[in-house]
Amino acid sequence: MKTSLNFLTAVLLISTFSFGQNFTNKIDSIIKDNYQKNPNVGISVGFINNSEEFYTAYGKLNAENQAEINKNSLFEIASITKILTSNLMAQAVVENKFKVDDYIDNYLPKEYVLHSNLKNKIKISDLASHQSGLPDIDFGKLIELNPQQPISNVTQKTLTDIINNCTELKDYGKYRYSTIGYTLLGQILEKVYGKSYDEIIREKIITPLKMKNTLTKDFNVKNRTVGHNSEGGVQEFLTWNVTAPAGLVKSNAFDMITYLKAVLNKETQIGKAAIITEKTFYKVENRELGLGVNIVTDDKNTIYLKSGDSMGQSSIICYNRTKNWGIIILLNQRNSKMRQDLLNKIYDTVLK
Repeated sequence: MKTSLNFLTAVLLISTFSFGQNFTNKIDSIIKDNYQKNPNVGISVGFINNSEEFYTAYGKLNAENQAEINKNSLFEIASITKILTSNLMAQAVVENKFKVDDYIDNYLPKEYVLHSNLKNKIKISDLASHQSGLPDIDFGKLIELNPQQPISNVTQKTLTDIINNCTELKDYGKYRYSTIGYTLLGQILEKVYGKSYDEIIREKIITPLKMKNTLTKDFNVKNRTVGHNSEGGVQEFLTWNVTAPAGLVKSNAFDMITYLKAVLNKETQIGKAAIITEKTFYKVENRELGLGVNIVTDDKNTIYLKSGDSMGQSSIICYNRTKNWGIIILLNQRNSKMRQDLLNKIYDTVLK
């Protein structure tokens, strides 16, 4: 009996190792093939499956520095910042700072004076699920003015003018992607905690998880990648300003897997908050949203994902709570099609 039990244990260990190795080999093959076809696009990928981590990366930090990109290389995660901001919002809910269906009126900074038509109309969850109906920043115009740092001229006055001059909500309750919604969400957090967004995200996510390479205001580090626009030209990292809660955090594959590990653990503060964000707050035929996350379901799986595109980099994060896996893909070029195609191929051939 003892021999049989030992044999069975050995078989199980080998099977588990083979299963994990099969996952990682296939993912690495997909990423390597993509790099060989697109050698000018550097890439870093992290994957977690039942607490086992795997990383792969291809490309150089930049043309002058021939150092290889790896799991610690710094990227702009762009709008993936929103998944962090929505988690902070959900942590505030757990702490009874507010409720997701509270109206924003009493939580906005005093600079904002809502028009009477807007009072008691917009919920905190509306900001986080992109259905507030508020106008947004004109990024097209900002890019024309300054293609390297388009948001450099966005100030608190810019935001105040947009909100205070709004007299009606356009398509309230319908999906319209909003940078200003997440900027307001960050400012609501600042008001209820009495701290800056930078301090809040450090205190509640970055420091407790020891995400040492997740950076905010200061990101001038040696392992930083160089971004490239869609035409391949060098693109600066966006500097920190008032719109930070919507997309200005910088991080790497290792730290984002650390974050996913906390998200997938229901016992952590971050995991408990993530479950709140995973509830459906908006649904039409071809789109389902939680708070900061897109929800995609089929007959076997429910996955939660968020993509990000800065002026010079693209990224996507995705996880399956039931099957306990998560993945982060980081590119040093603005290429939303490539990062989506990579995730689709990995999901269809490895994870589905």
